[in-house]
Amino acid sequence: MEIPARVGGKNEKNSERKLKWWQLSLIGVGCTIGTGYFLGSGIGISKTGPSIVISFILAGLTAMIVSELLGKMFVQDPQKGSFRSYAKKAFGRWAGFSSGWVYWFSEMLISGSQLTALSILTRFWFPNVPLWILASIYAALGIIVVLIGTKGFERTENLFAVMKVAAIFMFIILAILLLFGFFGGSIRDFNVPNTPDELFANGLTGLWSSLIFGFYAFGGIEIMGILSVRLEQKKEVIKSTTVMLIMLLSIYIISIILASTLVAFDQFNAEESPFVIALADYNLNFFPHVFNAGIIIAGFSTMAASLFAVTSMLVTMAEEGDAPKLFSKKGKLKVPPFALALTISILVISIVISRLVPDKVYEYITTAAGLMLIYNWFFILVSFPKLIKATTFDHIKRISAMLLILLAVSGTIFDKTNRMGFFVSILFVALVLIVILFMRKGKKKKNELPRGV
Repeated sequence: MEIPARVGGKNEKNSERKLKWWQLSLIGVGCTIGTGYFLGSGIGISKTGPSIVISFILAGLTAMIVSELLGKMFVQDPQKGSFRSYAKKAFGRWAGFSSGWVYWFSEMLISGSQLTALSILTRFWFPNVPLWILASIYAALGIIVVLIGTKGFERTENLFAVMKVAAIFMFIILAILLLFGFFGGSIRDFNVPNTPDELFANGLTGLWSSLIFGFYAFGGIEIMGILSVRLEQKKEVIKSTTVMLIMLLSIYIISIILASTLVAFDQFNAEESPFVIALADYNLNFFPHVFNAGIIIAGFSTMAASLFAVTSMLVTMAEEGDAPKLFSKKGKLKVPPFALALTISILVISIVISRLVPDKVYEYITTAAGLMLIYNWFFILVSFPKLIKATTFDHIKRISAMLLILLAVSGTIFDKTNRMGFFVSILFVALVLIVILFMRKGKKKKNELPRGV
């Protein structure tokens, strides 16, 4: 993966090996499937019932459109900065600055979200340990991984990708066996919704508010754009991302259908994985322990990847003048110390929040992280026609994806819990815009100074 190589230095960077399209697909799966799916999907089911599948389908289609258009821009003009570089080319420095910082903050929120999720899942075995203590332990382990760096990080991510997919397949196989009478199950346990009220547990408003959790499960396709420069054949980037997303969408839909029809929607919550809840009443005592352990290991890999990403992104932005130069300074550590210090400080804030509002912190952070991610998806969609001669079909797909993104964003406003995450995301976007205004004002004053001043 590019992240540790960039942080580590020139020698590591020069030794980067090229990737085949299927290897990039597998890394993409590893970076995308995380606790947002394993845990966050349960929140979505609790809001809308079996119709959560619709949210995942709409989010998957949007992700395919965004990744296809990003791939087309890459094939025409390969850029290491990916979506951030294209935003800069399309609209100027302010757009690259905005896109970079929005992505940085979204990845920090994802790290905080994963941190909280890992702590919640660990309480399965240690229910009396406060959330913030577990979060502190995982944060320390994550920082150690960043400090040490990881040789063969791609192979590690591939291994974790296999583990994540294996965990989902284990659930699917066990759930199907239940329907055939194994482990005390029966076909009658499969409750297919027969009426609109059964399908849409909380009406269309519930479906609307659940959209963000479908989108969040696909958060990570941006990594594919960043890593595309490593492909042996650059033209294969669209094939790689499409295969990855089809694989994800397929296993997501099958597993979500099984989970949401085995248990009543009001049994799901933000404290347990929906897949563990779905099989809790059967003779499968081993499953919660094995599945939980698999999710924790896989979730930790996603958090580590996010920490690498935010540190690397901050260094790159500092080198390009979009962040204080301080953050690009090298030290004795394998990562620039000031960039790492900022990453640690944000993690500390996440831990403090988990101490103050332990009951709702995961949902707050997940909503905000999902929103920040799809704000950048929106940037990709508006940049495309500025850089590529778009066909009529490209425009139809682009506008459709933009409308779906706006639908997901607006859905968070009408849900009491999601609303907090919406306000957090808007606050950060507002801060970025204020910084841009000051930058422009400063540049204007500099240009107005007489020569020689």
